[in-house]
Amino acid sequence: MKDNTRLTHKGRNAKKQNGFVNPPLYRGSTVLFPTLAELRRPSGPYVYGRHGTPATTAFTDLMLELEGGHICKPTPSGLSAITCAIMAFVSAGDHILVADSVYYPTRHFCDTTLKSMGVATSYYDPLIGGGIEQLITDKTRLIFMESPGSGAFEMQDTPQIIAAAARRELFVLMDNTWATPLYYRPLEHGVDVSIHSGTKYITGHSDAMLGVITANKRAGERLNATYRALGLCPGTEELYAGLKGLRTLGVRLARHQQTALELASWLEARPEVSAVLHPALPGFAGHDIWRRDFSGASGLFSFVLKPCSDKALAAFVDNLELFGMGWSWGGYESLIAPVELKGARTVTKHDYDGPILRIHAGLEDVEDLKADLQAGLQRLAQA
Repeated sequence: MKDNTRLTHKGRNAKKQNGFVNPPLYRGSTVLFPTLAELRRPSGPYVYGRHGTPATTAFTDLMLELEGGHICKPTPSGLSAITCAIMAFVSAGDHILVADSVYYPTRHFCDTTLKSMGVATSYYDPLIGGGIEQLITDKTRLIFMESPGSGAFEMQDTPQIIAAAARRELFVLMDNTWATPLYYRPLEHGVDVSIHSGTKYITGHSDAMLGVITANKRAGERLNATYRALGLCPGTEELYAGLKGLRTLGVRLARHQQTALELASWLEARPEVSAVLHPALPGFAGHDIWRRDFSGASGLFSFVLKPCSDKALAAFVDNLELFGMGWSWGGYESLIAPVELKGARTVTKHDYDGPILRIHAGLEDVEDLKADLQAGLQRLAQA
C-alpha cells in the first residue's frame, strides 16, 4: 500500500463498527469485568481508560503502519512525548547528547528537570556528523536529534550519527515533527524512537494538543514501562482529532510543501531578505542531506531580513492580514513569528545580522500570501 491509501484505510474496520466508516468515541475510565477471574486476568484488550480505548488503538495502529514501529504511545502534548521518551532511557549519573538546534522546551527540560534528577546534558553542533563519537563518554546513554533543527533548519547527517551511536550501543531518539512519517521515517534509518508533536501536522487544524512516541522493538519495553509509570494519556477528543487529521495528512502536506517552496523562492529574490533557511532550496547548506534522506518538505521554514529597527520589523508583521502571529504551526492557517537564536544555542554560531522570521505556509492561495508579505515588506522599507 502507498501512504495515502494507508492513511485512508488503516486504523479502522467498518465491519466491527456496525458499518460506520469511523471508529466510535469511547469517553471512559472504568472497564467492567463479569467475574473475579476476568478482573484478575483480563482476556480483552482494555482494562482501564488511562491504558487505552478503541480510539487509542485506531490511532496507534495507523501510526505504526506509517512509522514501521513496534510500539506506539500517544501523549497529551509534543513536549510530554519528548520528556517521557528521554526519561525512559536515563537514570541518575547518566549523560546524554542533545542537538544544539533542538526545540527550546526540550533544552529547558534537560537544563532543569533532568539536571535535578542527576542526568547531565551536553549539546552538540548539529553539523558534527560522525565527529559526535568524540563527545560520547562511558556515561552517555542516548543521543537526541532533531533534523532539521528548530529556527535555523540545520540538517544532521543521521547515518553518521547512527553509526557512532551503534558502536557504543546508545539509544537514538529523534523529534520528527517537521517531516512527519510521510517525508521521513526515522526508524527505517536506525533511530530507536521517533517523536512527533501531534499538535502540528497530525491534527492539522490547530484545535488539539497531542504527542506521539513510536519505538522499535529494542526500545519498546523501556518506553512502555516509563509511559505507564507516568500515567500519560491524551483525551478521547484529542485522539480522535489526531485520527481525523491523519486521514488528510497526505493531501494537506503536499499543499503545505508546494506553497512553502514557492514562498521561499519568492523571498529569496526580495531585496529586503538576506537569506532563506529552507532545506529543500538548492542553495541551502544542508540541501544535499535533505535530498538524500527525505522524500519531501513540510510548510515550515525561516528567512532572515537585512538589518532593520524593531519599529520597521513591527511595521512589517503587525499589519499582516493573512499571516497570524503565534507559536505553534502545522495547522491550515499561515503563521509568522520571530526566531531568537541568541540564548537558545550554546554551541552553534550564526552570522545573521538581521532578524529571523519563521513562516508556516498554510492552505491559503499562494498569490494572496505573497501579496500580504509584499505589502508588509513595503511597510518595513518605508519605516
